[in-house]
Amino acid sequence: MPETPGSPETPDSLAAREPAERTASFSDAFAAAARRSGIGQVAPGETPTAQSLVRAIGGVRGLVESILPGLAFLVIYTVTKDLTPSVVAPLVVSAVFIVVRLATRSPVMPAVAGLVGVAISAALALFTGRAEDNFLPGLIINAVSIVVLLVSIIVRWPLIGLIVGVLTGDMTGWRSDPAKFRVVLIASWCWVGLFALRLGVEGPLYLASQAAALASVKLLLGVPLYAAMLWVTWLLVRAAFGHQKSDAAPAERP
Repeated sequence: MPETPGSPETPDSLAAREPAERTASFSDAFAAAARRSGIGQVAPGETPTAQSLVRAIGGVRGLVESILPGLAFLVIYTVTKDLTPSVVAPLVVSAVFIVVRLATRSPVMPAVAGLVGVAISAALALFTGRAEDNFLPGLIINAVSIVVLLVSIIVRWPLIGLIVGVLTGDMTGWRSDPAKFRVVLIASWCWVGLFALRLGVEGPLYLASQAAALASVKLLLGVPLYAAMLWVTWLLVRAAFGHQKSDAAPAERP
């Protein structure tokens, strides 16, 4: 019997609605995460420029906030070989970033997220007494990223395609277009290669307890490599998806 306005919902109607609400919530959360990612900061059809690339990786402030904590660890540990000041210094630097953002009324969450990451790494290193454990969370993140990307490739839903689908407003259309699917598949494999390179270089240094070398390599394979891969991905995606705007324009003319 159809429900009348104002009547209480039956258990069956509630049970039917909950999965749909959970699906919508997951889709919204994924879309928000995709837009916050580096790729999500650029339009697939936008012409890549140095300025837009810097914007995609957080701007000049984002670059500074990404590099300085690791650089502080490297300098202090190289000079002193003392674990405590080496992991405390990045915490202080990260806290200063939050204060600066508050003082300038800038969005504070990026700096807070950075501080949380630095704090977890520092706590782990202080707990074990091993300087190289300061980099263990990063190694784990690289390994998890490889697994997630590989799973997405195996099930034929490459992660880069999902992100681009969110940005273009077409979550599934790219899967039926061989050229677009090939591009996002190649781009996803490129990101697998990035994380595998980091893990392959940093992993042996971690196992060899080479904290200073690990800090240096992490800086080199961090923002610079990320920016380069973002640029490559941008060029690949633009080649396949960039024509969408030009295709749509003639249709709008009278």
